[in-house]
Amino acid sequence: MKTFVSSISQKEFPINEKFIGGAIRKSIFDSILKDHADFTKKSTIALSELNFYRQKYLANYLLEEVGELTGLENDVLETIANNEMITAKSITTDEGADFSVGQRLADAVASFGGSWKFIIIFGLFIAIWITSNIVFLMNKGFDPYPFILLNLILSCLAALQAPVIMMSQNRQEEKDRERAQKDYMINLKAELEIRTLHEKLDHLIIHQQQELLSIQQVQVEMLDDIMKQLNLKRE
Repeated sequence: MKTFVSSISQKEFPINEKFIGGAIRKSIFDSILKDHADFTKKSTIALSELNFYRQKYLANYLLEEVGELTGLENDVLETIANNEMITAKSITTDEGADFSVGQRLADAVASFGGSWKFIIIFGLFIAIWITSNIVFLMNKGFDPYPFILLNLILSCLAALQAPVIMMSQNRQEEKDRERAQKDYMINLKAELEIRTLHEKLDHLIIHQQQELLSIQQVQVEMLDDIMKQLNLKRE
């Protein structure tokens, strides 16, 4: 297998990982120059070494944009460096979280209390309560009009239901925040990957241009040889 020696580490790498300094984006090239002042456009660098400086460039870009890298930005840079998917990272999600009994109960109560099933059942309960006291018990039952006991039950239910629903809303806000963080990481990685893709396309175009120039030089040399042979035959 053909190899080459990197101008940075002086180590041998496969020839298919070879990059020429002139084919590297200027921003990344300048980043390499800060660590290796003797690096030129004719110098060579391996793909793994180039990826290191790409990640370094992306980190500096994020520092300029957001001022300070948070855990989310560092996670995104790690996924790019390791060629991983964002979903493979350990982001806290609704499916994998270990909720307490109180949190699960609050979610269940809020889900049931905000449904038509609860409204219908509670409406039937009130209707039966009022009918049984007025019609069947001739308003002399356990809770005659104006239904003081019923009002007490409704007040207690509202007093207990309100904080439970608020707890569930807090849980929903946490879920929304987690989803927003994941969306932010995915969008950020997409932007950084696009910037890296531009650099790779630039390298590919420059490489193709160099190949075309080499082919043209060979063709010109062949034409010169043919012209020389024709001139010799004429003489």
